Amino acid sequence: MAHEFHLPDVGEGLVEAVIVSWYLEVGETVELDQSLVELETDKAIIDMPSPVAGVLLYRGGEDGETIEVGSLLAVIGEPGESWEGAAVTSPAGEPAAPVVGSLPEAGAARVRGPQALPMVRRLAEELGVDLSGVPGTGPLGRITEQDVRAAASGRSTVRVPMSRLRKRIAENMARSWREIPHVATYDHADSDTLMAERSRLGKPPVEALLIARLVPVLARFPSFNSAVEGDVIVERRFYDIGFAVDTPDGLTVAVVRDAESLPLEGLAGEVRRLAEGAKERTLGVDELRGQTFTVSNIGAVGGGLGTPMIPYGTSAILSVGRAGPRAVVRDDSIEIVRQFPLSLSYDHRIIDGAEGRRFMAAVIEALEK
Repeated sequence: MAHEFHLPDVGEGLVEAVIVSWYLEVGETVELDQSLVELETDKAIIDMPSPVAGVLLYRGGEDGETIEVGSLLAVIGEPGESWEGAAVTSPAGEPAAPVVGSLPEAGAARVRGPQALPMVRRLAEELGVDLSGVPGTGPLGRITEQDVRAAASGRSTVRVPMSRLRKRIAENMARSWREIPHVATYDHADSDTLMAERSRLGKPPVEALLIARLVPVLARFPSFNSAVEGDVIVERRFYDIGFAVDTPDGLTVAVVRDAESLPLEGLAGEVRRLAEGAKERTLGVDELRGQTFTVSNIGAVGGGLGTPMIPYGTSAILSVGRAGPRAVVRDDSIEIVRQFPLSLSYDHRIIDGAEGRRFMAAVIEALEK
């Protein structure tokens, strides 16, 4: 009997996912727990395993299409079995024939040219436009008449749809800015002590050294490891520290769980693992959310001072810029010292300016000792 497999909620609050690529063609054999399809959710790319063994009879979407949670993702049956399902919808929005037992040859290749309506193809031929080089801006990437005319005029523009990750970043940043009254304060900390320790230890990630120094400060200032829920302040007495990772798909925050329990060597290993996984999009959903405080090493990309955005669900974020020489007045004399630029944003609903400056002073002390 054919098994209908519907897309489950693989992450808290997931409503849809994008099909990246299928591992099997219709008609091919699949084993229990074998990867069926690669999906992109809000923050991660995941493999969806098959819940049963059998033959793939139906695929609920093709590469690049979005499928909602609860929608039919795949149908798996016995060898030689047919499956007659409800009519599916073609990319053009027109009803297609029901899927029945007539299956394509296993492993048969799908050959697709540029997606365009016949009238658009005729226009392209008239104007001498090669459709293979025209980015489509229509639904599902279809090439429109406007795309062809723009290409013919030499004044083409490219409309780039946001990736799911970029859309998620945009939604979170907009919500954070809308609901959290941001206040930012700035300072500098001498970098020689921390960087000398890094060299002595074989150059662990800077983020690991920063986290090791920040956790004791957060323990002294619990409002910076908190969140606002309605009219209640939730002070977390555990330290899941997020750190920003610059990936090809956009900025991602990976989370070091229970950072207070890890020695520096353990922090370094975890930061390396999470950073690599974030760049390769192999981290699980729980490794990309739920931080209690965030540190962003913008010095890694040449950054200095800025106004970091507070991740929603937290109360503060510290940005550490690239260390460089600065002229500093000490004991009525001017010295040239190397310092980190520090930018701290915090939630003004629960942290006032005086507390923000006290926290910054404690951070500087921790980084310089």
